[in-house]
Amino acid sequence: MELLRLVHGYILPPLLPVPLITTPLTLITLVLFVWSLAPALKGEVRPGFVVWVRVTWLAFLLPAVTGVALALGGLKVPSSTDVGGGLTKYGLPVDPKRDGEHWMYAAFALLSLFIIEVLIAGRLLDRRKGLRYLPVVTLFLYGVAYMVARVAVFPGNSVATGT
Repeated sequence: MELLRLVHGYILPPLLPVPLITTPLTLITLVLFVWSLAPALKGEVRPGFVVWVRVTWLAFLLPAVTGVALALGGLKVPSSTDVGGGLTKYGLPVDPKRDGEHWMYAAFALLSLFIIEVLIAGRLLDRRKGLRYLPVVTLFLYGVAYMVARVAVFPGNSVATGT
């Protein structure tokens, strides 16, 4: 169980003064966003980009599978787990609603990855037109990856307002 926690909760050392890259998934999705600008402008997808999308899938699925295993073991995200005195292991107020938000953002990440696959395959839209939306979806995916990590640590507004 400790190995699952280690894999699921791995964070990167601070790379920037502003914590925009907190986990491997945020780093990989940020690279995907920057890389998605080229296919959007050129109107074509190169094999390297497709490989990076697969790497992003792997980076998402590893914590997702370990998270499901931890949830089946009865664990919740740290921000909604009381370790004593109404505080989390980070010393912040407990917010039970954050566990649901963590799952919601994970679902958004899965949906975003699926939409990226559809756009690069050209299934619903003409491929060149669909690739124009690629940076929007990859930026959204980066934001979702960032929020997955954020809601696991920090309490939400419901703690401050008491709702």
